Parts: sequence; structure tokens; C-alpha cells
Amino acid sequence: MYTFPTFAQNMLLLTGRILLALLFVLMGWSKINDFNGTVAYMLHTGAPFPPLAASIAIITELGVGLAIVFGVLTRPLALILAVYTIATGLIGHNFWTMEGMVRYDNMLHFYKNISIAGGLLSLAAAGAGLFSVDTLIEKWLKTRSSHQL
Repeated sequence: MYTFPTFAQNMLLLTGRILLALLFVLMGWSKINDFNGTVAYMLHTGAPFPPLAASIAIITELGVGLAIVFGVLTRPLALILAVYTIATGLIGHNFWTMEGMVRYDNMLHFYKNISIAGGLLSLAAAGAGLFSVDTLIEKWLKTRSSHQL
């Protein structure tokens, strides 16, 4: 059975983290720059408490997105972001209530959300890899505990 060399595997994990998080970081940043528009969109989708929903979206997309880029708490945050991505697909891209091209467009976006969630679940299973804050913390904790013995 062929396995990737460790360096290549870790480069792929880093690249995957960056590519998965890119969408969330960009969308979170755009929500900050047009907060009123974000609140209006939340109102349009029927989200409860639109200003709070917009704030949660910004924190989740920008904050968790950046954490995943840097590999901070990658496994639990990837799981949270996967659930968030599925939920936003259900709320924002409910194509089953639409007709014509709007239905088709939202169906594509819905299934893209589902596919992104799949990538996030894979990241949660694999972990951040060597090039991450998670690994730095793990190494620091091991060094610290070995010095205390």
C-alpha cells in the first residue's frame, strides 16, 4: 500500500485548511464591511434576531475560519463549522421551496455547502497536521511535562 511521505501529507493538510477556510474568511469579512446588509439578509431568510444572527455568522465565519487556517483547535472547530455549514445550507439555500432557475441556483449552493461540510469532517478526522498551532501547543505540552518529571 502506498502512503504519502509525511511532508507531502502535512503540506496537503495545510493547503486543505487554507482552501476550506478561504470562503468563510472572505464571507465573514464581507459581512463585517456591510453589517447592515448582512442584518437585512438575515431578516430576509427568517433568521431569528437578525443582528445577533449576523454577529454569530461573522464570528463563526471569520473567527473559526482564521482559526482553521492557523490550525488552532482544528478538530472541534472543523466539526462546529461543518454543522454551521449544513445549517446555513438548510436556511439560506432551501431550494425545495423554489421554482425555475432560482431553484437550480440554490440547489447548487446547497450541495456545495454539503460538500464543504464533508471536507470539514475529513479535516476533523485528520487533524491540522504538522504546520499548525495545534502541533506547536502539543509539542510545548510534551516538553513541559517531560521537564516536570
